[in-house]
Amino acid sequence: RCQRWVENCRRADLEDKTPDQLNKHYRLCAKHFETSMICRSSPYRTVLRDNAVPTIFDLTSHLNNPHSRHRKRIKELSEDEIRTLKQQKIDEAFEQKQATQESNENNEQNTVSEEGGEEHEERAVPLTLEEREIKDYLKSLFEILILMGKQNIPLDGHKVDELPEGIFTSDNFQALLEYRINGGDEVLRKRFEMTAVNLEYCSRTQQKQMLEICENCVREETLREVRDSHFFSIVTDEVVDIAGEEHLPVLVRFVDESHNLREEFIGFLPYEADPEILAVKFHTTITEKWGLNMEYCRGQAYIVSSRFASKMKVVATRLLQKYPQAVYTLCSTCALNVWLAKSVPVVGVSIALGTIEEVCCLFNQSPQLLEELDNTIAALFQDNDEKGNELKKICRSQWTGRHDTFEVLVDLLQALVQCLDAVSSDLSVRWNNFIVGRAFVLSSALTDFDFIVTVVIMKNVLSFTRAFGKNLQGQTSDVFFAAGSLTAVLHSLNEVMENIEVYHEFWFEEATNLATKLDVQVKLPGKFRRAQQGNFDPDMTSENYYKEILSVPTIEHIIQELKDIFSEQHLKALKCLSLVPSVMGQLKFSTSEEHHADMFKNDLPNPDTLSAELHCWRIKWKHRGKDIELPATIYEALHLPDIKFFPNVYALLKVLCLLPVMKVENEKYGIGRKRLKAYLKNTLTEQRSSNLALLNINFDIKHDLDLMVDTYIKLYP
Repeated sequence: RCQRWVENCRRADLEDKTPDQLNKHYRLCAKHFETSMICRSSPYRTVLRDNAVPTIFDLTSHLNNPHSRHRKRIKELSEDEIRTLKQQKIDEAFEQKQATQESNENNEQNTVSEEGGEEHEERAVPLTLEEREIKDYLKSLFEILILMGKQNIPLDGHKVDELPEGIFTSDNFQALLEYRINGGDEVLRKRFEMTAVNLEYCSRTQQKQMLEICENCVREETLREVRDSHFFSIVTDEVVDIAGEEHLPVLVRFVDESHNLREEFIGFLPYEADPEILAVKFHTTITEKWGLNMEYCRGQAYIVSSRFASKMKVVATRLLQKYPQAVYTLCSTCALNVWLAKSVPVVGVSIALGTIEEVCCLFNQSPQLLEELDNTIAALFQDNDEKGNELKKICRSQWTGRHDTFEVLVDLLQALVQCLDAVSSDLSVRWNNFIVGRAFVLSSALTDFDFIVTVVIMKNVLSFTRAFGKNLQGQTSDVFFAAGSLTAVLHSLNEVMENIEVYHEFWFEEATNLATKLDVQVKLPGKFRRAQQGNFDPDMTSENYYKEILSVPTIEHIIQELKDIFSEQHLKALKCLSLVPSVMGQLKFSTSEEHHADMFKNDLPNPDTLSAELHCWRIKWKHRGKDIELPATIYEALHLPDIKFFPNVYALLKVLCLLPVMKVENEKYGIGRKRLKAYLKNTLTEQRSSNLALLNINFDIKHDLDLMVDTYIKLYP
């Protein structure tokens, strides 16, 4: 077919190119094809028919244009070639006519009415000139909005209070619209040539309506792929502030038709303070507004700060009650210990986490401040250069998201306090007022005994889950074996709970020693003493207070949280990772996935043949050639050339990799979250827009302007 295209174009210079080269490096304009050669396979994409051949060419216009005479080298055809081309076109036209007649006959038979047998045939009504102008006008507006979304240009321009009274200035949308008119857009010029210069060309209400349509059309492109793949998982990120309102970012995980696990951002959900209302709205948005069938949801995970953790757990519980297959899991992008710390329902822990984030943020904002911290670390660890260099390296990373965050903080605490004290007491002009002020506030927060005892106790409690959590973010084999070690982790934590008096005594002593080193007084929190108002119990010591208010509830909560998030279903799913050949090899090919795969029985194409198929799968890898390596990940297994010969194994692997606890192996397909973070980082809170955000984060998704225009006309006639 490529050769036919080249012949019809009369491009002699392309005749020696291979079809692969032509397909990769050359494009042909749609105007060279008959309309019958173009079909719309979906409302979002226009494609050519499989047998499409270009036939519409003006091979003489270039002779009258001296500038384009040598742009394309057109091959002169002989009479025989012309005759052949004509005959081909006649044959194709005849075939097309026959096909059209047959199609019309079928349509006529199907549309005969029951009453009188009258024939009805729908005909496309041609657009009037006015309707065509309106469509072109709307298309121009949509093009501007999509450009603003992709380039992250806010709709608003100058604020009213920034301008002198009586001065009118365009917002960004109108400014781009005017620029386009000045650039020669005749459709827009005709529309607005008689409009006063100090009037808005397009109202805020209309802009909002059009933005919602843009957002829905772009989102629908992703959702269509999700529906095609059937199974998916839902993941949410930290609650964010968009123009003064709290929103929950929602991402969806699915395996596309190329067997790649993808995680895509699909929109923001307005946050509700009441967890029950939030659960209902969350479910309604996903099922009714976005059109996903939650019966196919195989996983759910929520990354939230401590303030929202308990509420999102209610959402997870309500969804699990309706859809037991939507397994509640940890998210692969969040360390287990950080996730557990954020979920602890103790105010002191929430405050400590917030303080840690602020300290990290302040140092990351200023390279000079980081250099000052390096010098402080070097002075404190001059007898242990290796430890000092390791801490310097950690300080230049996002260390608040590590498995050992609290351990790092305890090691760094003295250096951080000394550095912040030096900055806040420096009278030179080296530091600006903001840094000096923040240094003073954060130094006071770090030297509060309540903060010190909290981070020391959290460090010791979370030491029991650190190795387990690290394995969950490791290779597939690490995740598989981690699932088997949960019992030992829970046993250790229960043993601590039974002997909490002894453990807490050691932890409190460590906190006291650290406080002494920082010259901090060991005392009960001021808010606790004030709350007693003279009814203070003289037997209430600091050690007993922190045992009851911090150590005991933290241990109890972490034990329960581990049981909730690693439910029986979740563990059974992780046990199925023995399907991955490298894990199978480590188990000497003596695995029994059939027992654990029962929970996915309804997701398999041929569940009756599962046992025999798994036997063949094991034999295939056990007796492989010496030079064949065992696939180490689900991603590698899904891309095996013969994976479709094992339909049940293929289906199981697809569902397993959807679990949010499994990491996206190919980073190229997990960029939705990174783009979300970049948008939030680069956009001022008051300039954020949930509609524009979706266009910006999904800037590479194809969009159909005609569909957007038609939808707008239909919704707002």
